[in-house]
Amino acid sequence: MSSSRGGAALQLPEAVPLFAALGDATRLRLLGRLSAGGPLSITRLSEGTGVTRQAITRHLYALGDVGLVRHARRGRERVWDLNRERLDRAKRYLDQISAQWDDAAERLRAFVEDPE
Repeated sequence: MSSSRGGAALQLPEAVPLFAALGDATRLRLLGRLSAGGPLSITRLSEGTGVTRQAITRHLYALGDVGLVRHARRGRERVWDLNRERLDRAKRYLDQISAQWDDAAERLRAFVEDPE
């Protein structure tokens, strides 16, 4: 199934590791910070978190392994950025599941309300 916004939704084999990577609170916070703050260095991402830079780095690589973030060198720093296209594909996957649930709920409602 594809969406009118362009690009197909994730398929199950690629969705499983992506959503597993999102199952960690630190990783979700990192995605939130990258979403709000744009490209950031590991130093900036670790500020105020109480998490070491080494741990932040491991979490970023886990997110990178599933395509949610990417990095580039800027001088001596590695700067991380959100891969919005990958996140959009994950959202479309969830939208498909939501539509299936809505359809199933509507069929159930019609069945229950049928006077026959």
